Amino acid sequence: MNFSLTPHISPAVFSVSDLNYNAKLLLEQAMSLLWVRGEISNLRCYRSGHWYFSLKDAHAQVRCIMFHHKNQYLDWQPTDGSQVEVRALVTLYESRGDFQLNVETIRRAGLGELYEAYEQLKTRLGKAGLFDPANKKPLPSFPKQVGVITSPDTAALHDILVILKHRMPVLPVIIYPASVQGENAAREIVTSIQIASKRAECDILILCRGGGSIEDLSAFNEEIVARAIANCPIPIITGIGHETDFTIADFTADIRAPTPTGAAQLACPDRKELLHHLTVRYHHIQRVMQHHIERRMQHIDTQAHRLLHPGKHIHHQFTYLQHLHDKLVYIWSHQIEKAYWKWGKLNHRISSASPNTTRLIEQQSDLALRLSRAISCRINTLESNLQNQKTQLTHLNPQSVLARGYSITYAKNNTIICNSKQVGINDNIQIIFAEGWCNAEVVKKP
Repeated sequence: MNFSLTPHISPAVFSVSDLNYNAKLLLEQAMSLLWVRGEISNLRCYRSGHWYFSLKDAHAQVRCIMFHHKNQYLDWQPTDGSQVEVRALVTLYESRGDFQLNVETIRRAGLGELYEAYEQLKTRLGKAGLFDPANKKPLPSFPKQVGVITSPDTAALHDILVILKHRMPVLPVIIYPASVQGENAAREIVTSIQIASKRAECDILILCRGGGSIEDLSAFNEEIVARAIANCPIPIITGIGHETDFTIADFTADIRAPTPTGAAQLACPDRKELLHHLTVRYHHIQRVMQHHIERRMQHIDTQAHRLLHPGKHIHHQFTYLQHLHDKLVYIWSHQIEKAYWKWGKLNHRISSASPNTTRLIEQQSDLALRLSRAISCRINTLESNLQNQKTQLTHLNPQSVLARGYSITYAKNNTIICNSKQVGINDNIQIIFAEGWCNAEVVKKP
């Protein structure tokens, strides 16, 4: 980095304050923010929350200050002897003319390389399609068994077991032990994933651990772990670290949960929510069925109202036939009276005109005979039709049905029994025959 400056020669004489002020401006404008690596020494943490320390290497050191509103966001506490990298503004403390660094953030030495390797691997695996949403496997709605890949000693495992037991107590859980930190952690995680895949005894796998620094989570940023997750036929949920921690394993997993607890909540449904949902659906189905039954009952009542009892139907037909009979008798009686009236009128006219009485008498006798025959024939036809109608009515008469061996059965409330469901065992019933009746008691029914 080249910070060459062109010296400015001024004839003016600077005061100490002006000198320090201009030197501060010159430093801040020329160097701005930069990363500096070194070892922390003489760290002092004041009640105000500000940190004061020196950053040194084998040949030099520089004063540093990190204000409270900056250091409060660190997730770790540096100590004397910590090898760190600081991002700081090069400046000058005007009051004493001290050259110092105003620190913005601190990270452990070497994290820069870790982040760079992390981004490179993330880009490469992304291009290879390991993060493609189309390759993500859906989670089963009701898993029969859940597997957890983590260290048996972690608090994350305890939290997951508590959540799973609370949400679904009957759900079996299989633990596949693996180190989640250290040199062998990545290989052990891969081995556990392969064992779970081979056994195929779980519907969902949870890969988890608690929070930590990027070095602590480095096993989950290994390519072999990412490829093992991608090749696993069982859906995998990751719950690694805190909500702000993102690892390569999170991007490769089928679903990423912000915490181990969140992973447990995604792995299985809550029995209370399921019971509530089932209760809501049950009441909905019950309302629908009740409404349907009421509609069908209303339809049945309407149809029953339209139906007539056979006895009433026969009575209506008999009444109608009687009306037709009376009408025919009236019409033919009127016709006969009218014919006799015409005959008397003609006879009077003939008698008045004094015609050939013998011939007229013969004609009159002949007409009277023909008229009598016609009337008799018509009356016979009507009587025959009436007899046919009467025969039909007789066949439809319930008394005729009874005469053929049938009977009518009444319940104790005088209603006709048409179905065995209308009576129960030991009920008294009345049976009507063609001649006579009797009482009976129901002793058996299908």
